[in-house]
Amino acid sequence: MPTSPISISPTIQPEVRLLPGAEQILAAAAAGSWADLNLYQLKLMAHRLQLVAGFDDLLALDAINFTPFDYQIRAARVVLRQFRGRGLLADEVGLGKTIEAGLVLKEYLLRQMVDRVLILTPPGLVEQWQEELASKYNLTSFVTSSDPEFRARGSAAWETFPRVIASLATARRAEHRTAITALQYDLVIVDEAHHLKNRTSASWQLVNELQKKYILLLTATPVQNKLTELYNLITVLKPGQLKSPKEFSSQFVVRGDPRLPKNRGLLRELLGDVMVRHTRGQISLQLPPRRAHTIRLALNPDEQSLADAIGDTVRRMMEDTEKVSAGHRFGLRILLREVGSSAAATESTLRSLAANKELALYRAELLALAAQAASVQGSAKADALRTLLEAQAKGGTSDKVLIFTQFRATQEMLAAAMTGWGIPFANYHGGLTSGQKDAVIRDFQNDLPVLLSTEAAGEGRNLQFCRAMVNYDLPWNPMRIEQRIGRIHRIGQDRPVDIFNLAAAGSIEDLVLDILDRKLNMFELVIGEVDMILGQMGDERDFEEIILDIWSQAATPQALQEEMEKLGDALVKARSAYQEATEYDEALFGEDFSAE
Repeated sequence: MPTSPISISPTIQPEVRLLPGAEQILAAAAAGSWADLNLYQLKLMAHRLQLVAGFDDLLALDAINFTPFDYQIRAARVVLRQFRGRGLLADEVGLGKTIEAGLVLKEYLLRQMVDRVLILTPPGLVEQWQEELASKYNLTSFVTSSDPEFRARGSAAWETFPRVIASLATARRAEHRTAITALQYDLVIVDEAHHLKNRTSASWQLVNELQKKYILLLTATPVQNKLTELYNLITVLKPGQLKSPKEFSSQFVVRGDPRLPKNRGLLRELLGDVMVRHTRGQISLQLPPRRAHTIRLALNPDEQSLADAIGDTVRRMMEDTEKVSAGHRFGLRILLREVGSSAAATESTLRSLAANKELALYRAELLALAAQAASVQGSAKADALRTLLEAQAKGGTSDKVLIFTQFRATQEMLAAAMTGWGIPFANYHGGLTSGQKDAVIRDFQNDLPVLLSTEAAGEGRNLQFCRAMVNYDLPWNPMRIEQRIGRIHRIGQDRPVDIFNLAAAGSIEDLVLDILDRKLNMFELVIGEVDMILGQMGDERDFEEIILDIWSQAATPQALQEEMEKLGDALVKARSAYQEATEYDEALFGEDFSAE
């Protein structure tokens, strides 16, 4: 049946008129006279910036994957609006200085006010910064100074890559410093900036020499020993704010006591132009307790034989400095960590090392170890995990359990095992798409009792509906362990948190766990304090590298135990120094620098 034509009557009579200057534009187009493209793009950018709201309305809030707290948003606004991009973020540990810095960074990028960015951190935080910028802020363009593509270009990489995350120790090396200081940076961020406390240090001189439009310094303890440390930090931010060193000491430091300030009112007024600080008391932050449980176990004979054989081979390879380079050393470190996880995890790394032409001398030995790993039957850790999960289920609670492993091969092994045990679980890893990750977390929250995850779990996500966590294997880097804990022990958690650590007795991870728990009381610390304590040790090596050096240089198990005990004593001393610095800063600054 034919349809009837539809008659449409316009209800709006459009008005067509030429805007001022339109005649000239049309005439130029007809004549083929075009403006310079670069000039056009500059004018277009200027026009867009005119339409962008002021810093009272942050564009970043609609372009991130989490919800920051009000005080963090206020801090970012203060830095952008009042400090004009040069500020000291000095919140107490665990309150989110990196969140605030990330908001400032994201805002500047969205407004196209910065392009070339340099982020300087302690060695153990480089990868964490890269991961959090990607997961929380959708900033995936940052490379680290340890990325293969960066290292392949040598010192030229600093200019090639406009957005870099590096350790201070790396950046200040002579071969890098010249390249870095020749560049014009739009924004520099320095995490744990108390490492700049000494103006005669190479770190302070590097950051002070950098050509930079904006700069953010992050530290919970701006002053650790004497007031001149504060002067040095502020001078990097805003030269002349506290006048000359001599004038600062004369006006603000009590003669004979470098820790005691005078003219506090004026000093706080001057600091208020560059510093924002929040305390737990101000934001009423109180988290429930967390309890650590260590489950030490004996490896089965197959596993122990493999662990011993790999240990012997790695030790000999590390002594062979002619054939085994620093790059190979990194692979060997991964292999040793995999020994504490599963035989399946070691197999692929052993085959990868065997395929390396530079290690041809060890190829047969590495392939034999890979075959031995493939033949290992059973897993003592997996058995212990099953016992733990079944005990949790019999407890009659609906508590969910988050299980962490560092390695995909271990995750796949556990997934197969848990399927056989009849325990429902969700599987989370970095290879999932964003939508798949959302679905996995949703299933875990609503339906499934267990989440089996690699380190990728929960970056930027709220998992505080879970209160039990299992470290199936343990990173040697305590900040990685702390990062795991922070997935569930965070603002919004209203129940005590239980952390279960699995470790093979006498293994490297067992020794690391022992000093972190017994000496450092790590599982009682506030999230973020571990890094502050490690920073007090004065050793700029990555903590994993410290562990590897101790292990490789110890001739006997007794010598290894003694050296680990010395490391534990150094951690105790560092924690004491950190606590003294914290108390000093609390007394010095009070609660006078919150963002309003």
